[in-house]
Amino acid sequence: MQRLYDFFRRHPTGVDSFWAFLLFGFNCLWVVSLPGGAVEQSLGALFTVGLCTVIALRRKWPEWMLLLAAALGVGQLIANVPSNPGDFAMLVIIYTAASGTTRWASRLALIGALIGPTLSLMRFGDAPDSRPLWEGVFLTVLLTGPFVLAWVLGDSVRTRRAYWAQLEEKATRLEKEREAQARIAVAAERARIARELHDVVAHNVSVMVVQADGAAYVLDSAPEQTRQALETISGTGRQALAEMRRLLGVLRTGEQPESGEYVPQPGMEQLADLVDQVRGAGLPVDFRVEGEPRPLPSSVELTAYRIVQEALTNTRKHGGPDVGATVRLTYKDADLGLLVEDDGRGAQHELYEEGGADGLGHGLIGMRERVGMVGGRLEAGPREGGGFRISAVLPLKPER
Repeated sequence: MQRLYDFFRRHPTGVDSFWAFLLFGFNCLWVVSLPGGAVEQSLGALFTVGLCTVIALRRKWPEWMLLLAAALGVGQLIANVPSNPGDFAMLVIIYTAASGTTRWASRLALIGALIGPTLSLMRFGDAPDSRPLWEGVFLTVLLTGPFVLAWVLGDSVRTRRAYWAQLEEKATRLEKEREAQARIAVAAERARIARELHDVVAHNVSVMVVQADGAAYVLDSAPEQTRQALETISGTGRQALAEMRRLLGVLRTGEQPESGEYVPQPGMEQLADLVDQVRGAGLPVDFRVEGEPRPLPSSVELTAYRIVQEALTNTRKHGGPDVGATVRLTYKDADLGLLVEDDGRGAQHELYEEGGADGLGHGLIGMRERVGMVGGRLEAGPREGGGFRISAVLPLKPER
């Protein structure tokens, strides 16, 4: 049965041709039984072929077959060819036209379903005067009902097909939107990882460079300081390599590790360690916290940490000799205030960070992106009296 069903689905025109052949056989018996001579039988055979053609080709050319059926129906009335088994094709073509997408064909099929049986009854039935009125009305309704029902069934099939087509289109569109959103999310995540990578590399490498320069300067005169500098370089390098492996591992695989952490997520608790590391590298930092510390959103903590890290890294790189830095954290009710400034060469920071001498331009750009993602504000520029100043306000509640 399943093979037969699959065959019917794959070859609908062949199935219609089979039913048309059966109908042709039944109608041939009717043609042979027609009273009269060869003319009447020839007309019956002609209409039989036409009606069977309607059945055989109704799926391939539904509109043309509807017009052919209408012409055959009118021809039967004119030529006085009585109703016959082949008229079953009228029911089938009405259903087919109603289930199609051509609206004029569906309307024409409905008109034919409503008036065709009545005209046939008037043409081939008894004289209206020979039967009561209620009988005529009953016969008309009885004959019209199957044709109207065929049209209603066809129209419901058309409606259901349109509904399923809309659902499939919507599902396809949603699938494409999900894929696009997934690609956007992946791109955003990789951009975030790239910013993290920049911060990690810039900070740790600058610490290593400062310590290496100091070790080379005191190599002969102060071996103990040289040993401490080398230990700092070694520890900083290992830390940088560990963070870079985690970052690059995510970039290679595109999958979240089992631990559930894409990248290191430092926060406010690690700020003191960061400041101590910078002090150990030779940069004096005045670090103060104002207000009552409290738990913050992880995005705000990460943003604040990366801003301080980037600002202190830039101070070491571009602040010049004998530079000092100040870091202020201010806890407020609705936001976190962050201030990082130094007393170095000031305007040189802007030259480097906006894509000047080193041509990179990632520092301040990355800060602005991070602050913008949490809905905060960032101000960066030269400081009065020399140096550079970075001020940020990070809201503690998401914007509605």
